[in-house]
Amino acid sequence: MSIELNFPGSEERKTIDLGSSLPWFAVRVKSNYEKPVSAVLRGKGFEEFVPTFSSKRRWSDRIKVVDVPLFPGYLFCRLDLDKRLPLLTTPGFLYLVGKGKTPEPIEEQEVLAIQSLVRSGLPTLPWPSIMVGQKVRLERGPLRGVEGIVAKIADQHRIYVNVTLLQRSVFVQVDPEWIRSVGRPSSTLAA
Repeated sequence: MSIELNFPGSEERKTIDLGSSLPWFAVRVKSNYEKPVSAVLRGKGFEEFVPTFSSKRRWSDRIKVVDVPLFPGYLFCRLDLDKRLPLLTTPGFLYLVGKGKTPEPIEEQEVLAIQSLVRSGLPTLPWPSIMVGQKVRLERGPLRGVEGIVAKIADQHRIYVNVTLLQRSVFVQVDPEWIRSVGRPSSTLAA
């Protein structure tokens, strides 16, 4: 089986044979080690992929645009599980993602979709997987430490959380960066 990729704004077409390649695995690495581990793995002959996005970072005297991992603490690597020792001995490597102690491969189409997204040049940002009805804790802002239920997701800048203060329910708009998931969605809350 093969898949053909088209890149927006160019005549470039790439055909990838899905049947002849090793499976992709998600690799958990130490914080801020995504790029160094990726470089070491490449040097060891592995095919690796660290999806990144451009982010503005403020220093005291300037603003700089830097490439930041889309999935902090993770990278993707094609791997034959029978030949993983060089991966396991890489500085910064923590573990292969899977169920229990068994690494689980990632669908080829998912990695191709992420690669296409990164290559497209479209603005990309990481986004927490938060759903209406999910229990969250506010990690920043004036309500830091308060827990509530996501009541409405208006857009990428406005999330409404229902919190209980003084035995009263309050519907408050919060910045998505303030939210940390602490539970699964509840089916009792309507959007």
